[in-house]
Amino acid sequence: MTLALGVLASGRGSNFQAILDAIHKGTLDAVVKVVLSNKSSALALERGRTHRIPSIFLDPKPFAESQDPRDAYDRAVGQVLHEHGVEAVVLAGYMRIVTPALVRQFPWKIFNIHPSILPSFPGLHAQRQALEWGAKVSGCSVHFVTEGVDEGPVIIQMTVPVLEDDTEESLSARILEQEHVAFPKALQWFAQGRLAREGRRVTVLPSRDREGEAPERTNIL
Repeated sequence: MTLALGVLASGRGSNFQAILDAIHKGTLDAVVKVVLSNKSSALALERGRTHRIPSIFLDPKPFAESQDPRDAYDRAVGQVLHEHGVEAVVLAGYMRIVTPALVRQFPWKIFNIHPSILPSFPGLHAQRQALEWGAKVSGCSVHFVTEGVDEGPVIIQMTVPVLEDDTEESLSARILEQEHVAFPKALQWFAQGRLAREGRRVTVLPSRDREGEAPERTNIL
């Protein structure tokens, strides 16, 4: 079953490109239905247009007069996603904290990637935090998005060593290489119905059940 994805991005969209590449190679059973950004200049929108994917800039400014601007904006985001038939949402360098207004529209169907081994170094500048802390290992985490920032259950983590001469830029670049591997892999597991959750623990189920059939995407508990 092909998974219908919606992508939210604020910048260059390199993880979005990695997802597109995986789809093209046949390692991710998905289709991107729409790309949405809060930044009109986001390169991710250009990537989407290049691949003939609906690419939408949703300006936050008109929502500034709302009683709760962030909530109102996320309701509008959810409406766009639903209009395009999106089943699951990918945060690919999306520089806004999503609110319950969006999370509750796609429960356990929003995915984020964070450049650290969560729960260490949540929030902004995770690579800088790792260097300042003197961490010896860093990496990335793909997790379900919940109503807390970078608090959702982790699906997959990949590590890189922190080198003695690392800068924030060099560490970020090595982590990004692993992000491009981890994100499509986690999405493929979800597309195959292979993710089961019990509390904070996420288990990757075998690729086929005992009858030899791929499981349905209904095993998130």
